[in-house]
Amino acid sequence: MLKIILGLVVVIGLGGAVKGVLHLRTVAARNQQEMAPYAGEKVPYTASFGKTLVIYYSKTGHTQAVARQVARYTGGDLYEIQTQKPFSKVPWLALSLRRQLKSGQYPALKEPLPDVSAYDTVFVGAPVWWYTAATPLLSFLQQMDFKGKPVAFFSTQGSNYGTFFKDVRAQAQNARLLPGAAFNNLDASYDAAVENKIVTWLNGLQNAADKEVLVGEQFHHK
Repeated sequence: MLKIILGLVVVIGLGGAVKGVLHLRTVAARNQQEMAPYAGEKVPYTASFGKTLVIYYSKTGHTQAVARQVARYTGGDLYEIQTQKPFSKVPWLALSLRRQLKSGQYPALKEPLPDVSAYDTVFVGAPVWWYTAATPLLSFLQQMDFKGKPVAFFSTQGSNYGTFFKDVRAQAQNARLLPGAAFNNLDASYDAAVENKIVTWLNGLQNAADKEVLVGEQFHHK
């Protein structure tokens, strides 16, 4: 009986491992296909957004890297969303974050929040947790008034941004929404392509802002 149980455990474990490998291969192939249009020569930056603020939350550094690129090109100021208490590195952290999302009891943030009154354009970014926005960003949006400013959201994620854009746009108080952009977490070999994708997105946003095309669609290369 014990041998049967051990055999079942081994089979289940092997099945999970194979499924994981197949998923990683699928994601890698999808990333390669998605980033192919951005490979090659450096895309020139042609946009201008006036005085710009780039707001972001980043736990592992992926969102911070995109935020810094956006700020570098736009000449914008950076504001990092920070929680009053750092998240503990415990095995059950993912389940704890899921409970926050279900209950709507998001983490308290450090004060003060930024005043967007002096800015012409605002960018807001965060990672995707459980197929939606990270809870610190949701906490921030509960308290933030964008005062009629154009706002563009961006996400970072393993492979699927889920309902991130739908959820953050629904909670962006008094924001004039510009098209957002999703960035998968990629290795350093994609750095140049990611930068081109950022610049292509920013250039497209300038066209949308000029034409007052304030829409809720996610950015895609054409």
